Amino acid sequence: MKKRLKINGIIIFFIVLLIAFSPGIFFRKEIVPTYWDEIAEIFGIAVILLGQIIRVSGRGYKAEKSKNGRALIQDGPYAISRNPMYLGILLIGIGIILVLFNWWMIVIFLLVFVTHYLLLIFKEEKKLAASFPKDYPDYCKRVPRIFPSFTTVVKMDVREYLPLKFAWLKNEIGSILAVLLITLLLESWEDIRNQGISAYLDEAIIIFITIVLFIGLIIYLNKSKAEQS
Repeated sequence: MKKRLKINGIIIFFIVLLIAFSPGIFFRKEIVPTYWDEIAEIFGIAVILLGQIIRVSGRGYKAEKSKNGRALIQDGPYAISRNPMYLGILLIGIGIILVLFNWWMIVIFLLVFVTHYLLLIFKEEKKLAASFPKDYPDYCKRVPRIFPSFTTVVKMDVREYLPLKFAWLKNEIGSILAVLLITLLLESWEDIRNQGISAYLDEAIIIFITIVLFIGLIIYLNKSKAEQS
């Protein structure tokens, strides 16, 4: 795990360094923002928040149900995706791009994601196949590697596949707030500089409402989980 964190840290460091030295290439310029730009920013915030919920749910559920990887988890977030934590990271990255960056950055991000995380996924799948030779092949047939089946998501109750506890959020709150606040600060600074504070207020209100709705979702998911315990 420590080696993986070091690799992730190095990748993020070089990406931030590259963007810092060439912001005009990567950041979206919105001197006169279009309707689609505003929609993308609000949708991007929602995708970031959803990605954080999925990532926290996947990590917390795994830590609680399978200490040291001794059990094959097939329910909770692992009932819709075999890799919910990677799905969360993917959504967070796409959300940040929708809020801040030029559209073509999504292609670059997906290439980096596939190159880095897909290799890790294949490596982990080999270990799981060796550890659970009877159950894992059947699990792979039922549950997709990353992207959930729309039919499965619609049929199941969200409380079944996205359980959440405040204790899990507490462990991740630092990274959650860091990503959200930095993204919002960069986005608001750019908008205020180009449009002025008054033009930004309408969009800020919608973003605030989106965040409040996701806080409500977190409370709802946590309450339902507590009631089942």
